[in-house]
Amino acid sequence: MATPTRAMCFHTIVVYSEPMSWKDLFSGHAEDYARFRPSYPPALFAWLAEVSPGRGLAVDLGTGNGQAAVSLADHFARVIGIEPSAEQLAHAATHPRVEYHVATAEATGLTDAAADLLLAAQAFHWFERDGFFAEARRVVRPGGVLALVSYALSRITPEVDAVVDELYRSLDPYWEPERRTVEDGYASVDVPFPALTAPAFAMESTWTVDDLVGYLGTWSALRKALAVGGRNPLDDVGPQLAAAWGEEPRREVLWPLAVRAFRVD
Repeated sequence: MATPTRAMCFHTIVVYSEPMSWKDLFSGHAEDYARFRPSYPPALFAWLAEVSPGRGLAVDLGTGNGQAAVSLADHFARVIGIEPSAEQLAHAATHPRVEYHVATAEATGLTDAAADLLLAAQAFHWFERDGFFAEARRVVRPGGVLALVSYALSRITPEVDAVVDELYRSLDPYWEPERRTVEDGYASVDVPFPALTAPAFAMESTWTVDDLVGYLGTWSALRKALAVGGRNPLDDVGPQLAAAWGEEPRREVLWPLAVRAFRVD
């Protein structure tokens, strides 16, 4: 393991020397990802803390820009965000109880039975499942919680949604196959732990049409289409979105949230 280095004054990035294999789809636009990705509802983290056996350590896997990690810090004494992209972590939110490690979900570098909660928010579909579930069994304390969270396409108005849905369908050749499990909220995934019943949650924001365009620009399939074809699909879709948006400067945006939670035995 490499020597930990102090970044800024609030969080630590630990770089592991082990080779890591992963699909790096977001490092190239990490700053946009941090700016435009929506935030999870506070009630989600309160519930996860409530069902966890303790409040000592929560781990956020695939932490990206750290938005979930920082929210977990409202409820846990210590939070570790695990992320294979150092570029993503360069834009991560800081908090005195949050530290960030460069590592994968399948090889976290954490000690055995360390975590009360292991969370993967909009990230599980990128993991190698067998390796990840073995790592979850190792690092979560007996009776601890594993939570897999994902969100569907945004819902704004029927007119705006129609444009966004058509863009999503047009990018079908460029979506990675792992994306399909997000579409069903990970319901098709066989998880080897007893399930918990989670309440209903939704993500909500108030956005301008420019915020929506910025968010769509973080889609991995859109970035891939741009790289392959040399033209940004948003050049055509942007005017359609503006027309569908209408005269309202800001609109309410809703993302249906899927939460699958489990008790690690």
